[in-house]
Amino acid sequence: QVQLAEFGGGLVEPGGSLTLSCRISADIESFDRLAWFRQVPGKQREVVVATFKLGHIVTSNPVKGRFTMSKDIAENTITLQMNDLKSEDTAVYYCNAGATVDKWHEYWGQGTQVTVSS
Repeated sequence: QVQLAEFGGGLVEPGGSLTLSCRISADIESFDRLAWFRQVPGKQREVVVATFKLGHIVTSNPVKGRFTMSKDIAENTITLQMNDLKSEDTAVYYCNAGATVDKWHEYWGQGTQVTVSS
């Protein structure tokens, strides 16, 4: 079973920066999609940034120009660098890995709280 473990959430002031990391217990190059999602109470989980096996990257409009996703293949880790944080970025952030073998399989981290507040 693939396991994902996130690190780096916390409290930050508006305009500040935070870096989230996610360690994956498998070769990250084996996945078709690696992504970060976020969720606030009462709302659906939404994609923040997703990267696909052939290199295509999708970034949601609310975070475009502020959030960047990267990956460390040697460490099987993906990172979300978040700059110029706003109060509306407050959410639980989840890392996600997905692949099609016989069918689509996806795996989730436990989630990490990010709170943007003064």
